[in-house]
Amino acid sequence: MKITDLLTRDTIKLDLRSSTKATVIDELVDVLDRAGKLNDRSAYREAILAREAQSTTGLGEGIAIPHAKTAAVKSPAIAFGRSTGIDYEALDGQPSRLFFMIAAGENADNAHLETLSKLSVYLMDMKFRDTILSARSEDEVIAAIEAKEREEEGPVDVSSPEVAKDAPYILAVTACPTGIAHTYMAADSLRQKAEEMGVRIKVETNGSTGVKNGLTSQDIQDATAIIVAADKAVEMDRFNGKHVVEVPVAQGIRKPKELIDRAVKQDAPVYKGSGSSDSSKPARGGFYKHLMSGVSAMLPLVVAGGLLIAISFFWGINSANPDDASYNEFAAQLMSIGQAAFGLLIPVLAGFIAMSIADKPGLAPGLIAGFLASQGNAGFLGGLIAGFLAGYVVLLLIKVLQGLPKALEGIKPVLLYPLFGSFITGMIMLLVINEPIAAFMTWLTDSLNGLSGGNAILLGMLVAAMMAIDMGGPINKTAYVFGTAALTAGNTEVMAAVMAGGMVPPLLVAFSSTLFARKKFTPQEREAGIAAYAMGASFVTEGAIPFAAADPLRVIPSSVIGSAIAGALTIVFGVLLPAPHGGVFVFPLLDGPSGTLMAVLSYAGAILIGALVGAAILSILKKPLVDQEVAKKEMTSGAGTKAS
Repeated sequence: MKITDLLTRDTIKLDLRSSTKATVIDELVDVLDRAGKLNDRSAYREAILAREAQSTTGLGEGIAIPHAKTAAVKSPAIAFGRSTGIDYEALDGQPSRLFFMIAAGENADNAHLETLSKLSVYLMDMKFRDTILSARSEDEVIAAIEAKEREEEGPVDVSSPEVAKDAPYILAVTACPTGIAHTYMAADSLRQKAEEMGVRIKVETNGSTGVKNGLTSQDIQDATAIIVAADKAVEMDRFNGKHVVEVPVAQGIRKPKELIDRAVKQDAPVYKGSGSSDSSKPARGGFYKHLMSGVSAMLPLVVAGGLLIAISFFWGINSANPDDASYNEFAAQLMSIGQAAFGLLIPVLAGFIAMSIADKPGLAPGLIAGFLASQGNAGFLGGLIAGFLAGYVVLLLIKVLQGLPKALEGIKPVLLYPLFGSFITGMIMLLVINEPIAAFMTWLTDSLNGLSGGNAILLGMLVAAMMAIDMGGPINKTAYVFGTAALTAGNTEVMAAVMAGGMVPPLLVAFSSTLFARKKFTPQEREAGIAAYAMGASFVTEGAIPFAAADPLRVIPSSVIGSAIAGALTIVFGVLLPAPHGGVFVFPLLDGPSGTLMAVLSYAGAILIGALVGAAILSILKKPLVDQEVAKKEMTSGAGTKAS
């Protein structure tokens, strides 16, 4: 797609009459609206102003690029306006003369977004800007852009320039909130300046079309330092132990030389990742990130499928069976939809793990390998192995096929990677992985279903306690996935313990902060405690995180003990839960030896007992506010003494 497909004669205004930033925005919004490019003029204008509130789009050198990505855009477009000079709060403090207003639809495809981004990079060229400034008509503006596109021909290169191999090696990451303009302008500015300075550089862009030119672990290991020019969150833990220069994205555009100089001299603090206080330790590996990518994609299927199956039980536990007297056609349809969702769990888990590792080329091999694991009865463990196997097989293929002629570049992602990746991964799954994993999963399921007495109570305590240890973190997610795996295998006892364990932490901090120990909590914590009631009742364990973060040594042990008690009691009471989520909203689906009513009362009792015991422990352990302030002052004083 060409820029002139988006910037047309009816979206160009060479004689802007505005004299202020606000009015020039209104004038350009009107240009787009009259050209039929907007669904909602007011909503689009608000989106533009919201972007300006984050940081000015007046870039300096006489250029401003106001932009927004919003559903208020009917079709992607660019409006161009030219002025004799307006104070647009530009970064260099100079008047702005060239205005390119970018309108991107909320669901704009990659072709549109890449074209919009390409214009931003072109504007870094002084000769191109001068040509636009001197254009005497709309046609001359369009001709200048077309000439620039013919000159560039091809995607913007943000990889390392050809400089001396022994030159310093700098990495950079650029990102802005919308990922349309500043991201690519900063990347190009850094690349060009590094080439002038004889510095090797690789720039990763985090734009609207995703991460491009991603930094590898080898890149990071070899780098002298890293520049992060970003106005939104980017993955930082990978830079643990490296010198990192962190600045707004605009500085990547305006001050590339200064940033590169700082990086070469390592004039920046050593980044310490969130998983470590010691900069010499490596950042947390990608395993957790890849695993969570798969689990996050799978969980909506678990919730949707599980609830649909659970709702079908309203007509009877066998209501989907045509041979049973309780058969109901609607219940059978709900069961079919729910089972379809459950049938996708393992393929989606594997597919998104593989895509996290190898980007989009990993998706198809991962889905296929996951499906083979599912069909081969290898279960969730087989799906995990399938995802990681597919991802790393595709990564290997990408390296192996690097030497192919450039003419074949276009068929790699659509033919070579999915074909060979699926074949290699599929054969390994069929010949090596499936059979032993299926045997292990069968043994595990049989053992799980056969648990009774003390063993079952111990299991209930364990999974419930795991839900409370990190409240939404990897241990919590491991317990939850274990519960859903048991649920799909027909064991509804474990899921009951898991959900009880996840409901207790928010409830116990709510009880403690609003009823039992109000004087030990700040007004803000007491307000958060009121909200924690709703989150606990809805099975949102993360509702306790603010309390755990503020006082982990007291909140976490109290939560673990309370959750373990609740999990053990659900097993003792024989409560069965066929739904994987929902909190109190799925209580009507509970079952047990004495029927649904007793199951609901028993389950609510188990959760309340666990929450009250945990709240009592926390209320005893928690220091009064006065003592907390004294402790903080002592820590501050001690730190100041050490520093002096």
